[in-house]
Amino acid sequence: MFQPLYVAATGLSAMQDEILNITDNLANAKTVGFKKGRSEMESLFYIEKSFQDVLYDQMSGSDSPPVDVEYGTGVRVAATPCDFTEGTYTTTSSPLDLAVKGEGFLIFKLPDGTNAYGRAGNLHLDNEGNLVDPNGRKLDPEIIIPAGTTSIIITQDGVVQAALNNETTYSEIGQISLAKFTNPAGLKKLGQNLFAASDSSGEPMIGTSGEDGFGVINQYSLEDSNVDVISEMMRMVMVQRVFDSVTKAVQSYEAMLTSVDRMKQ
Repeated sequence: MFQPLYVAATGLSAMQDEILNITDNLANAKTVGFKKGRSEMESLFYIEKSFQDVLYDQMSGSDSPPVDVEYGTGVRVAATPCDFTEGTYTTTSSPLDLAVKGEGFLIFKLPDGTNAYGRAGNLHLDNEGNLVDPNGRKLDPEIIIPAGTTSIIITQDGVVQAALNNETTYSEIGQISLAKFTNPAGLKKLGQNLFAASDSSGEPMIGTSGEDGFGVINQYSLEDSNVDVISEMMRMVMVQRVFDSVTKAVQSYEAMLTSVDRMKQ
């Protein structure tokens, strides 16, 4: 008897999850290298009920087979994959700002020894001269900037060169590697602009920027978030309308129950 309320509850829960996804996208509209997420919905299983139309049998004088009717049981969020379309690129004044134009992720080493992958190239130096992300995670392979470095050049193929003590000659000190995946949408979100490989994404393919389909690395540049604020606001309005419609359906069902209860009295 209360199945409509259950179906409505699944719809309200799904719309709540959709609003959370939209809110997260909007909150990260200015986050470097952020990739927006989307919610993919799917219907829950169906219940099949059979009944015999007795009135039809009496009027037609024939035996008719039972009529099978299928009732849906609601909706749920099936997945929340990331959209890895490229954002716009901004020119900066920092030699440690990098943007990957094209396919590929920067590789970072986590404290537990595993690797994480991200598109945010706003790098810094830690106390030991290591190139790290804003949260102190080192690039993999590690690149150490020597003491006394006065100029850094990072080429489009990821070669890092440094000049010491205002000299005009540069020496190579490291190579930035990139990773790509067969199915980037299957990457696991770790937060802080990082992702981890999963069974859905496949194993990472490591390579050099500008080769074998990898994008190129641009120094003095950052990739902006790919969130379109206007599109997200339109999605929010649509979700709010669906939420209101489901709520009205619940109110209508409650009114029906109230009417039935009054009839019993």
